[in-house]
Amino acid sequence: MTSPTRHISLQNAIFTAGLALGVYHLMVVSGVFAISTMPMRLTHVMLALSLLFVMIPASERLAGTTLNAALSLILTVATVGASIWMLTRWKPIAFSGGITTEGDFIAGVILLIVVFEAARRGIGLILAMITFVFFLYPFLAPYLPGVLEGRASTLRRIVLVLTTDTQGVYGIPVGVAATYIIVFTIFGALLSNFGAGDFFFELSVRCTRGLRAASAKSAVLFSTLIGMVSGSAAGNVAVTGTVTIPIMKREGYAPHQAAAIEAVASTGGQIMPPVMGAAAFIMAEIVGLPYTAVMAAAILPALLFFGSAFVVVHLQAVKSGIAPNAGEQVSEEPLAQVLIKGGPFIAAFATLITMMLMGYSPFMASLWAMVVLIGGDVIWRRKIDRVFIEKLLRSVSEGARSIVTISAACAAAGIIAGILGVTGLGSKIATLIDVASGGYLFLALFFTMITSIILGMGLPTTAAYLILATVVAPALVKLGVPVLTAHFFVFYYGCISTITPPVALASYVAGGIAGADVNKVGWTAAAYAATSFVLPFAFVYGPGLLMGGTWLDNTAAVLTASAGTFAIAVAIIGTLTGRLAPVVRLIAGLAGLGLLFQGWLSAVIGIVLFCCVIIIDRARSKPIEVST
Repeated sequence: MTSPTRHISLQNAIFTAGLALGVYHLMVVSGVFAISTMPMRLTHVMLALSLLFVMIPASERLAGTTLNAALSLILTVATVGASIWMLTRWKPIAFSGGITTEGDFIAGVILLIVVFEAARRGIGLILAMITFVFFLYPFLAPYLPGVLEGRASTLRRIVLVLTTDTQGVYGIPVGVAATYIIVFTIFGALLSNFGAGDFFFELSVRCTRGLRAASAKSAVLFSTLIGMVSGSAAGNVAVTGTVTIPIMKREGYAPHQAAAIEAVASTGGQIMPPVMGAAAFIMAEIVGLPYTAVMAAAILPALLFFGSAFVVVHLQAVKSGIAPNAGEQVSEEPLAQVLIKGGPFIAAFATLITMMLMGYSPFMASLWAMVVLIGGDVIWRRKIDRVFIEKLLRSVSEGARSIVTISAACAAAGIIAGILGVTGLGSKIATLIDVASGGYLFLALFFTMITSIILGMGLPTTAAYLILATVVAPALVKLGVPVLTAHFFVFYYGCISTITPPVALASYVAGGIAGADVNKVGWTAAAYAATSFVLPFAFVYGPGLLMGGTWLDNTAAVLTASAGTFAIAVAIIGTLTGRLAPVVRLIAGLAGLGLLFQGWLSAVIGIVLFCCVIIIDRARSKPIEVST
């Protein structure tokens, strides 16, 4: 057991270390400190992983014990020592054409060990195991069957490739974490500490006031706004669900329904521009496209997901007989006054989006957004006091500390990417998917979907996308799918893996808050998000959904996809104006699929089928009584 004094001292040390990490990176990305790529990434991994070992215990059972403190100290010293060695050696290795020493090999082994352990502590055993399996491939390749067979590699070669260059641990994922992501985590912490959550919740409630299912719709809006900067659907549920789920239960939703709605909304926040849980920045770097192109492509699918969630909660309210204004609690403060109070947050987001649309880098846009937010708070409150300083320092420290788990995931993803590049395993996986599908694109997409959901289970958004971008997306590109489309395809399934049983972390967290059966919550959430299981296929068959077609294609995509998501929502809930028979729900589902797949013939068939649903609903459905 640790004494209270020791605990406080440790917390103060963690706070100070986080503050130092945040200030350092803000200085680097703002240009105050000029540092080249490799030293910057080396320093970031050293600081982030060292802080992670101090913050997160080896296990819950060992938390607070002397053994855990000793293990954390050993790992921290090992991380710092090996990193400092590489900081002194990276330039001689690069200038000598790759000549290394025994010390380089030993430092590399140490770095790989600490990355594996950091991934296990920070993300979970799943990521560590996936990374380790890929690490073993070069040594097992000669003994594997079929296309997976390959030449053996030595331990020394693999270790040095992964730790002395920018194609392994210090690859693109770590570079993005050290520049883009850490700035946005600090920005998100500033928003939280300065009261953006309360403002967005109040605004969400005001926007849905007087509507049927007002609480559920405000929960969807609120969780989406907060979720887009959180980077974790499960984490966002833990933050917003404590507010939204009780309100939905009070309005009349069953506990498992309220939990499912919150899980779906928090998941939707991960695909909502401009931030997309920080994955947007990594995607832009990997695919080699401007960030604005990624953001533009993400808008329509995100709005379709968002709109589908709105329709689902509305139809569920109709089916459950929930009356408008049930359970509604809104302050009587005028809307204008609410908007005035939220002026700094509105101005900050406006600055962020405007600068990125003007072509500024994401981290420069976020730096100026932070300046606007801080300056706006000073103007609105008209003072700089101790509370203001504490909020500012706490935000920088919290934002920097939240990067440590993401950095561990990025370093682990770098190992996987390095193995894929060195061994050619990426092309072999593509060949394997091609052979398994028999050359049929639909089957290849189906196998990729299953693989993406499995690999994404239990991982936060950024970690899931990093794994899928390095392992699965190249396979689709090799099969002829456009690179941006392929990455959006795997990204979506990585996100919705958090609400897909059997490992539906966001659903489980929401179920715990609601006091509902977690398995029931998981299956309900998967049903409510049914549209998201179909949308990625539509990306591939209809480029207009990612704004990649002509203006006619894009317009048709907006209209048909909107109608398609509505039809699927009707099929899932089983209600239009009254309860629908199973066969009618099946017709509605087929109509939705036809409309989503973007072909003119399929669209016509979908429209005809859904018109039949409307006619049958008007003629045969029994109206649902509204309860008070």
